[in-house]
Amino acid sequence: MKPFLDLIVKGDLAKLRSDITCESFAGRRMLITGGAGFLGSWLCDYLTEAHAIVECVDDQSTGMLENIDHLTSQSNFKFRNLDVTQGVDGHYEMILHLASHASPDEYQKHPIETLLVNSHGTQNLLELARKNDAVFFYSSTSEVYGDALVIPTPESYWGNVSSTGPRSCYDEGKRFGEALIMAYHRAYGLDARMVRIFNTYGPRLRADGYYGRALSRFISQALSGSDITVHGKGEQTRSFSYVTDTVRAMLLTLKESGMRGQVVNVGNPYEVTILELAQKIKAVTQSGSRITFQPRPTHDPQRRAPNIARAKELLGWSPSVPLDEGLKKTIEWFRNRKHT
Repeated sequence: MKPFLDLIVKGDLAKLRSDITCESFAGRRMLITGGAGFLGSWLCDYLTEAHAIVECVDDQSTGMLENIDHLTSQSNFKFRNLDVTQGVDGHYEMILHLASHASPDEYQKHPIETLLVNSHGTQNLLELARKNDAVFFYSSTSEVYGDALVIPTPESYWGNVSSTGPRSCYDEGKRFGEALIMAYHRAYGLDARMVRIFNTYGPRLRADGYYGRALSRFISQALSGSDITVHGKGEQTRSFSYVTDTVRAMLLTLKESGMRGQVVNVGNPYEVTILELAQKIKAVTQSGSRITFQPRPTHDPQRRAPNIARAKELLGWSPSVPLDEGLKKTIEWFRNRKHT
């Protein structure tokens, strides 16, 4: 596949640039781990276009070079094939740590790697940030709340999490990462900023094999005419944020001076059941696929929705892309990929 930036992503990036001015990032030296992944590649795109000096680090365990191939000719972009658990060197003003397995099937297949990238890998990058006096940004997750008993869930909620269950490699890895980051913030005054990301979807979300998540899997199944496989009865809920809304919040977290030492939820407060999501995708794709039901995974959370009061207060942020609109764009992107 030749390097190119498809029209859907190009249009979304143009909207991001109109929403958030680029000037504050121009000339800044930035390291993005997991930069060839879903969210990381969007940040690489925006920040390279913002004239930052961007170094993308990815070991390609989950990231895809096709997400960033179109950037490799840019003089202010560099790719390094590295595992952050082995250490990273260089001089940076901002370090954005997004490297990690993130899909439940995938991180349960690679539990040790998932734990290490969020523990040892995070410590390596924190030491690098401390030496450079750099801003440290951490991409955490709503999974730190586990099967939350408080919905919508605020950042003050401590979580209902199993430390020994099959999902613990991700949940506890991210919780440890957050704790280590705050220890560095308190001990060394490190400018650390964290976002807890709820389910995000959009172009570049993988649907293949262990990488597929419910939304991308449903789209792929619907477009191919395969059964749309729902876990359990589909009564569990999630809240889905379109990729540009999530990336906009991440960029605002980097820009706003008041985010030092803060953690903030980033997600869409609108809850939808997994069965409703499958039905929406089937309708939008006009698919003849059947919706079928499979056993529900162990410790699969029943409800998931964020309280975003803190994001509104500190960032002036709330999601702007309705689910129906975001699904149409995402489905179009998946459909176009089938013909490239």
